[in-house]
Amino acid sequence: MQDNHWKTEISFTTEDEIRVRGYNLVDMMGAVPFTSVVHLLITGELPSPKVADLIDALMVASIDHGPGTPSVLAARTAASGGASVKNAATAGFLAIDTSHGAAVESCMVVLGQLVKLTEGFKESSDKEKITCKFIDQEKEAGRKIIPGFGHRQHPHDPRVDKLFQMAYEVNLKGNFIEAAEMISKVLSNKASKEIPINIDGAIAAILSELNYPLGLGNAPFLIARLTSLLVHAHEEINKMPRMRRIDPIDFSYSGVETRELPTQSNLTFKE
Repeated sequence: MQDNHWKTEISFTTEDEIRVRGYNLVDMMGAVPFTSVVHLLITGELPSPKVADLIDALMVASIDHGPGTPSVLAARTAASGGASVKNAATAGFLAIDTSHGAAVESCMVVLGQLVKLTEGFKESSDKEKITCKFIDQEKEAGRKIIPGFGHRQHPHDPRVDKLFQMAYEVNLKGNFIEAAEMISKVLSNKASKEIPINIDGAIAAILSELNYPLGLGNAPFLIARLTSLLVHAHEEINKMPRMRRIDPIDFSYSGVETRELPTQSNLTFKE
């Protein structure tokens, strides 16, 4: 007789409780931030408060990048055709792949390879030579683009400095962040212009430092961006005509004017 018994390390439920990675879900409600539970699910452990802030920050950094991205255009197109919010957001979600929004894992692979190649070398000059040779070999193999570097809109991605600053505050700067910075330096030297680390590269370096499993490297980005896709789909359904031709460039912002973030003490809910 076939044995259908199987095991999971993620969660279980009883009549009285729900446990995730061993923790009581009800105990976490109101006590553990959502992004910390995301980290718990992926890694198996709750993060320290500062690491939790870093995970939260990189998910905030990933939540939206304007209405002209392929995923938003896909979601709005589906919504314009009559799809529900859920189905339209799913269409946008499916548009996220190697060329848009899913370069984190690819960059994690590259950084892991380079860290292994430079292991045991302490001098920056030696690591630069190894990185230069590595990039040349990638191009010779037909991989002309190093994922996680350069950006079509931002000459210097404004999100990266903040994330790395927060990473340094938790003493997270290690081999992977160093490898990312060295790749950026070598690419910039070869191109005679700055080729910065983009948001995917920064997230890849940070998650590699945190020992995130490779197969879930894109997960924080995907979770964050799905939120935005749901809202874009909702706006399309409720404020736009059906079956419209959606221009990927000819659009403008009509929301709340530019405003400053209130002080932390004012970020409270009214009774």
